[in-house]
Amino acid sequence: MKYSEFLQRTKFSREELIAQSQGNLIEDAPHEVAKLPAPPFLMVDRITSIERQGMKGLLTAEKDVQMDEWFFQCHFRNDPVQPGCLGVDAIWQLIGFYCCAQGAPGSGRALGCKEVEFQGQIRPHNKLVRYEVDIRRYTYLADQKAAMAIGTGKVFVDGEHIYTVNDAKVGIFEGITYPDYPLKSANSVGGIMTR
Repeated sequence: MKYSEFLQRTKFSREELIAQSQGNLIEDAPHEVAKLPAPPFLMVDRITSIERQGMKGLLTAEKDVQMDEWFFQCHFRNDPVQPGCLGVDAIWQLIGFYCCAQGAPGSGRALGCKEVEFQGQIRPHNKLVRYEVDIRRYTYLADQKAAMAIGTGKVFVDGEHIYTVNDAKVGIFEGITYPDYPLKSANSVGGIMTR
């Protein structure tokens, strides 16, 4: 799709999200566009709604629960449950995607969150996970070549509210990609990101 269309879209299919994770969704990107994690770490099957309201916004997304998910095989033996951290990461994935949909250039990184509350769990015979993310602030800092969004995410399974992730933060930064992995290069070593 064209970049101008990407910036206007309010819904994305699983096929489109996978294409975005591979860097193939946008055919004429004017700059580096952050990618979602690729499967199996992609925790979203479709984005059902994106609302943009200036510096604020709202995203809703869904994931179909599959009995043979990779994490059910190891977390835990004889007690399969989706790790709660994957629900937290789904919220970060969606906030990063929101930054992209706002036009932020660069690569995304989770920056933290405040309280995380778990009131339930996701099991192999559940059907649908729904995510709702209320973006309370989106900021683009052109002079720092960075963008940031903060939002509170809620996770529901089969209609029941089971997690809340308060003030999850994601940053989008230019010049941090490591496209020549596994070769050693300027961005092949991590640590504190300074500017």
